[in-house]
Amino acid sequence: MKQPLEIVFRDMPASEFVEEKIREKAAMLDKFYDRIMSCRVVIELPHAHHNKGKLFHVTVDLTVPDGELVVNRSPKDNHAHEDVYVAIRDAFDAAKRQLQSYARKRRGDVKTHDAPAHGSITEIISGEDYGRIQTPDGRDIYFHRNSLVNADYDSLEEGDEVRFAEEEGEHGPQASSMHKIGKHHIVE
Repeated sequence: MKQPLEIVFRDMPASEFVEEKIREKAAMLDKFYDRIMSCRVVIELPHAHHNKGKLFHVTVDLTVPDGELVVNRSPKDNHAHEDVYVAIRDAFDAAKRQLQSYARKRRGDVKTHDAPAHGSITEIISGEDYGRIQTPDGRDIYFHRNSLVNADYDSLEEGDEVRFAEEEGEHGPQASSMHKIGKHHIVE
C-alpha cells in the first residue's frame, strides 16, 4: 500500500489483538493486488437492541487506481457477527471478491457467454417432414420434424427464428433439440 493502513474503532475500546488481525487481513489483500493505494477499516459496536446481542459492523474502504472499493458489513441478523473476528473475516472476504472483480475488469478478463446456435428457417419441404435453417454466419443446417421441441411442426413458417443443438449427420450438419424462438430474440 502506498499509504499506511488506517484503523478506526467507534463506540468500543481499541484492541491490539483486533488491530493485529486487521493488519494481517490487509497485508493479504496487498499481496493479492499490489496496486492498493490506501486502506481504511472502521469497526464499530452499535448499541445493543433488546432482542439481539451486540453485532460488530466493519467497513473496509480501499482506494485503487481509477476508483474506490467499499465493503460495509452491517448484517442485521447474523449472530456470528457478535464475534469481532468473524465480522472482520467476512468483511475482508467481501473486499477480496470486489478486488478480484476489479482486477479482472482492469485486465479485460470480463466473462462473456456465447450465444446458442441459432438461425432462420429458409425452407420447409412439405410432406417430407424436414427443412433447412440458415445461421447468421451463412451456414445451411438440416432439421427434421422430430428435432422440434415444444412446438408444432405444422405451425412452422419460413423466416421463423430457431435455436438448436448442432450435430454431424449423414449428409452434413443437422439440428437436434430445435426450439422456436418467440418474441425473445438471441443477442450476439
